[in-house]
Amino acid sequence: MPRIPSPAIAAAGLVGGYAVARWTKKRPLGGVVLAVAGGVAAREWQQVGGAKAAVGLTAGYVAAFAGSHPLAKKIGAWPAVFSVAGGMAAASWAVTRGKG
Repeated sequence: MPRIPSPAIAAAGLVGGYAVARWTKKRPLGGVVLAVAGGVAAREWQQVGGAKAAVGLTAGYVAAFAGSHPLAKKIGAWPAVFSVAGGMAAASWAVTRGKG
């Protein structure tokens, strides 16, 4: 089974978590999506980049989620979510490229 690249998992978790929360009107359900994707991404980061990479990128993932809220007040919800998802994917790629 081919592996899904960790940058895609991280971005999908941020976008998917928001989408599920918004469309179902159940924020905890969106949080589950966000957490599951974050866990899968963290496992990939650990396998590919080691513990330091996993800890750093997981912290970045949480910061991206938290940072999307104030950013949304300035640029709108979807643009904020796509911005932090893109930033997280780029960070993940930069840390893990060529290591897997």
